[in-house]
Amino acid sequence: MTEEGPVSKISRRSRNARLAKLGGQVGGAWGVNKAKRVFADAERKEELDREFELKSAEQVVKSLGNMKGAFMKLGQMASYLDQGMPEPVRKALSSLQQDAPPMSREFVDETVEAELGSSPAALFAEFDNEPIAAASIGQVHRALTHDGQAVAVKVQYPGVADAIRNDMDNADMLFRVMKMTFPSLDPKPLVEELKARLVEEVDYEMEARNQTVFADYYEGHPYIHVPRVLSDLSTRRVLTTELASGHRFEDVLTWSQEEKDLTAETLYRFTFGSMYRLLAFNGDPHPGNYIFRPGGQVSFLDFGLVKHYTSDDIDGFMQLIEAMVVTRDMATYRRFAEEQDLLMPNAPIDDETVGEYFQHFYEFVLHDGEYTITSDYAAKTVRQIFANGGENDVISKHTNVPSRYVVVQRINLGLLAIFGDLNATANWRRIAEELWPFILGEPSTPMARHIREVWGDGSTDNS
Repeated sequence: MTEEGPVSKISRRSRNARLAKLGGQVGGAWGVNKAKRVFADAERKEELDREFELKSAEQVVKSLGNMKGAFMKLGQMASYLDQGMPEPVRKALSSLQQDAPPMSREFVDETVEAELGSSPAALFAEFDNEPIAAASIGQVHRALTHDGQAVAVKVQYPGVADAIRNDMDNADMLFRVMKMTFPSLDPKPLVEELKARLVEEVDYEMEARNQTVFADYYEGHPYIHVPRVLSDLSTRRVLTTELASGHRFEDVLTWSQEEKDLTAETLYRFTFGSMYRLLAFNGDPHPGNYIFRPGGQVSFLDFGLVKHYTSDDIDGFMQLIEAMVVTRDMATYRRFAEEQDLLMPNAPIDDETVGEYFQHFYEFVLHDGEYTITSDYAAKTVRQIFANGGENDVISKHTNVPSRYVVVQRINLGLLAIFGDLNATANWRRIAEELWPFILGEPSTPMARHIREVWGDGSTDNS
């Protein structure tokens, strides 16, 4: 490797300075606009919104390019993390969570026509002007097809895909910051994995394929619903799916504890059932990606970030689970953790200390009995991962996040945070044993028995 010259150092310092200022810059004008709206009447609010709509691809690149698009997406991915994350990291990421300005209706029309060959007015019987959801790379409109089907049409900002791909060339610097949090972390596989997943997220054709895989598998499931893709109304930058109806997460928080527990059970079965049976994980466990209905029914949205696993990957996960949870063999657990690059080989730590550290991540499935996942447990899980300088500092210096675990780790950062908000209670050990491939236990809950009766046991010949 050649020695870095003065120009390179200046360039790197310039990029670092840009990132340091990013939190204040991303969507700054849009943030001011939203503040003005608080004191505006309805007519003035509409006028303010029109002023800040994106009307051209050049505006998109200016607003979301220069690292904003990619890092807004990273911020969005971290937006549901709790206070367990170190304060400097949490503040840095939370500053990247601002919404992008919406596209004007004219710009939406131009984008849809460029992608599908006709305007929304011609393609749909109805097409709502106002988006029902906005994200860092596009927005969603409610529409009605000519045969009367209610659909959601996701329209990507033109130019944002190229902006994000270019931005990811500069993403390494962000993960040098993460290196400070994970002293033993090899940042290269982490960076490459997240780059690959983020670049995939701007490809709606890939998202459509992923969503179709999940929709096919869960067809007829009494609790898990994945909206169907309308392929003739979808392209690389436009994705049209069935419109899901129901409640948002904020509503679920007001429901009875019984309903919250049913909701959590469905989320758990979807997450781990998909990973172990379908060999795919929808890697964005964010409450905004779910639509809820009473009785434990959940519609799952947004399949842009999906990780596909091999049978060998799943076997590796099961080796760790069996050693930690079933046989309680810490020497074997340590050996598997080293083989899978979770722990540095020959680290100067005894097996008991290794077991005490990693045991936390299996706590709720260690015992055969009801366990309530609290917000404190979720926060401790984040602290356990970001352990640098804390009580786990000795072992954290020797742990790592290999590429195949990058997306899996988001379960600890996302799904458990949701469960903590729900105070989700269940015999997680029994539910887990139903799903673990090396056990495949019998149904342990009324939901499981209903699933078996209506849908089957989840083997591929049932789908």
